Amino acid sequence: MSATTVRWTHAFVDRPLGRLGPAHDFWTAVTDTELSERRGDQGEFVTLLARGADACVKMQGVEDGPGGAHLDFSVEDVPAFVESALRLGADTVAQHDGWAVLRSPAGQLFCAVPWHGESLRPPVVAGTRLDQVSLDIGPGSWDAELAFWAALLPDWASLSGSLPEFHVLRPPTGLPIRILLQRLGEDRPASAHLDLACADIDTAAVVHERLGATVVSHGRHWTVMRDPAGGTYCLTGRDPETGGLPDRS
Repeated sequence: MSATTVRWTHAFVDRPLGRLGPAHDFWTAVTDTELSERRGDQGEFVTLLARGADACVKMQGVEDGPGGAHLDFSVEDVPAFVESALRLGADTVAQHDGWAVLRSPAGQLFCAVPWHGESLRPPVVAGTRLDQVSLDIGPGSWDAELAFWAALLPDWASLSGSLPEFHVLRPPTGLPIRILLQRLGEDRPASAHLDLACADIDTAAVVHERLGATVVSHGRHWTVMRDPAGGTYCLTGRDPETGGLPDRS
């Protein structure tokens, strides 16, 4: 195993600084977690601590825009991982002590951070699991972006999705967060949102509405939701244990 191999992943819930309170309350309830102490100059960073498992979800307050999502990749050799990403077409956004913020060719932010030995994935919570970050990519950037992520994560399975506009990057067994690339119908800057795998979408939607979320729209195997902080995410009809679509035959 290379020192640049991704050993753990964190999905970041990015929400406006002024809306972190409702976001914290909602996402800790949905994931059955507790908040860590807040970190950062403005208290913008927090980890959602899972009971009896390693955390794989964090939150960040952002100053501009409605927020979205991004990924942190935990590796043993951060400089080597950054060098690999830059060679494949990423840009450096910020270099910090021991970690770095990067931007993919289509403009999606992600971070390279040190691995601290995380290995125990959090369990399914009431039939749902936050297990996927969806990267929303315009058609003009699609081919280059897909090639970038597949090359950056060579030991992740690169699979066609359930629809022509979807492509899945499935991590090795044990890693908690998958990547779904979604090709949009029009070109715009890359963005990202969170997906939860649900044993029953309708039941999950009712629970989330009770916690303050609202239904935005319904898709083929998913429901688009808006959380109390105004951020959108999806409830998807996938197996919460495996992340894959159930056998519908």
